Amino acid sequence: MASFLNSSWAKFGILSASIASLMMLSGCSKKQETTTLNIGFQKYGLLPIVKERGDLDKALKEKGINVKWVEFPAGPQLLEGLNVGSVSFGESGEAPPIFAQAANSNLVYVANQPAAPKAEALIVPKDSKIQSVQDLKGKRIVLNKGSNVHYLLLKVLEANKLKLDDIQVVYLPPADARAAFEKGAVDAWVIWDPFFAAAEQQLGAKVIATGENLVSNHQFYLADRKFAEANPEILKAVVNELNTTTQWVSAHQDEAARLLEKPTGLPLSVLQTSISRMGFGVTPISNEVAKEQQYVADAFFQQKLIPNQINIQAAILANSTK
Repeated sequence: MASFLNSSWAKFGILSASIASLMMLSGCSKKQETTTLNIGFQKYGLLPIVKERGDLDKALKEKGINVKWVEFPAGPQLLEGLNVGSVSFGESGEAPPIFAQAANSNLVYVANQPAAPKAEALIVPKDSKIQSVQDLKGKRIVLNKGSNVHYLLLKVLEANKLKLDDIQVVYLPPADARAAFEKGAVDAWVIWDPFFAAAEQQLGAKVIATGENLVSNHQFYLADRKFAEANPEILKAVVNELNTTTQWVSAHQDEAARLLEKPTGLPLSVLQTSISRMGFGVTPISNEVAKEQQYVADAFFQQKLIPNQINIQAAILANSTK
């Protein structure tokens, strides 16, 4: 773990340098002063921990900037918020920014957390007769459209020589998907933590497949392009705090879980399991990660889930890919 964290900090230095270069560029042009930063977050993840700790709010307050935290139920909705300007910064899994970019959203990838393939899975009810992916033929599988698990479903089917046409896909956000799952209205659910861990512990859900050996499941930090280019100092402060927080979470997982108990309403054990499956670190977008993200985008285009091919590299923050 120590060697990884050291490597993470080294890469973080590269990211800070990249943002510093944006500062020099932004100084060459007149820009409107930012006094409020709207950050999009979900109930679970690194950003809500940043919110609960309060250090980012304090750091930016000293610079005359207020932070407004805007909650979203999932990544696709958060990216829509980024697109319409209700937030300037946020995090999501792999798929939402691809759908957003295909819809001409002016976003940029700022950084990512390491792979966390065990943090998402295809699950079935505890009494289900489904024992393998092959048993899913003709079954109703629920997921949040355009989320990270959308790609997981494609890879699970591909690995078992099945196609989307072999199943019935039902699109619902996590809360509605869980209700449908509990009532038996669907046969399987493709979902991420902490909903995944909650279904395991509270419903006795059986795991048919996780993302292990199939997908990376990166968490990405994204910003509105105009905001990123005009406010590099603010962006640097945010990334600094993300890095400080991920190092703290890695060393204090139980305490981090307790921070999220009240805002999520989830049992401590569910949060502990979820955090243990998280990827620790915040690094610039590497060439390898950019290529992996391009594979996801290409797969979505081939399945006609997005209307046009996109170039991931074109959406990466200038000078951040190393």
